[in-house]
Amino acid sequence: MRQSFCFPSPLFVHVVTAVSLVSLSLAGCADRTPSQASSPVPSTMVPKQTNYSAARPAGAIQPSRSSATPKVKYKAGEDPEFARRSGWPVKFPRPLPGSILPGRRIVAYYGNPLSKRMGVLGEYPRDEMLRRLKEETVRWGKADPSLPVQPALHLIAVVAQGEPGKAGKYRMVMPDAIVNQVYGWAREAGAILFIDIQTGHDDIRSILPHFEWLLRNPDVHLGIDPEFNLIKSGARPGKKIGTYDAADINYVSGYLRDLVKKYNLPPKVLTVHRFTRNGVTNAKAIELRPEVQVVMNMDGWGAPWLKRDSYKDYVVAEPVQFTGFKLFYHNDTRKGDPLLTPQEVLKLNPKPLYIQYQ
Repeated sequence: MRQSFCFPSPLFVHVVTAVSLVSLSLAGCADRTPSQASSPVPSTMVPKQTNYSAARPAGAIQPSRSSATPKVKYKAGEDPEFARRSGWPVKFPRPLPGSILPGRRIVAYYGNPLSKRMGVLGEYPRDEMLRRLKEETVRWGKADPSLPVQPALHLIAVVAQGEPGKAGKYRMVMPDAIVNQVYGWAREAGAILFIDIQTGHDDIRSILPHFEWLLRNPDVHLGIDPEFNLIKSGARPGKKIGTYDAADINYVSGYLRDLVKKYNLPPKVLTVHRFTRNGVTNAKAIELRPEVQVVMNMDGWGAPWLKRDSYKDYVVAEPVQFTGFKLFYHNDTRKGDPLLTPQEVLKLNPKPLYIQYQ
């Protein structure tokens, strides 16, 4: 199967402020696709068959073929032996008081309220969107009663642009009023908030301080998107897939650690989106800190088998700390494929603790 990447067309939305009408070209990430899997069909891994005849006493009754343990056929991303060989479960610092993971599963709605095409967060009016989120959290709670579900809104607070803009950085920072509005929605719904950053040609080190006013709150967390970090290549967002190195991720987690200490906060959750091999480089060098819980989130869209393969190749095969899985209401089903159910996603090994809907 050939590799297929779908890049988003620029979106134009308008932010009305008290003094002006600003035209935004939202690169978004409505059409991101998992990279080509390692094989054209889902891989299956089977455990070694138990040898019942070995060391059996002479004269003992041999079991019939039908009584032998049947071989288990795992779909890609589900095989516990592959996960074990890859390094799961991962050793990480003992969770500090107030940690969300691994004691809860986060279910998030992603997007931007200024665009109906960037995700479910902006696709519906606020009340309907929050009602749908609540229904999803109930579904996940029933699928895995062992973990409480923590609802979340995941806001794209810095949006990659197809044009350089006044700053020449190919990104737009959402007005504080918009960010604060979505934060209010989250608090009304008993949800946490993630702010997501698409840097374009800007440096994450320059952008993060702008959001200290928000990240100093205990219920606000962070997401970063390698796809739209394009400083190194110089390409326009939507024309090429970007990347983050472990050094960048370590800087971000160090920044969050310092905020946790400065404001006496519970640990922050940091989601890192990934759907290609080069989306994150030197993953083994990512540092784990007690103050920050790192989630590698499988962020590609496509058929169920392709999403499982991407989870196996880019998340399971390169362990960091916790795992996430993204589901696209429209792009995953655009070719007639069914949307993966909570029960199907929970067959993955390790089980994702962060679920994101776009």
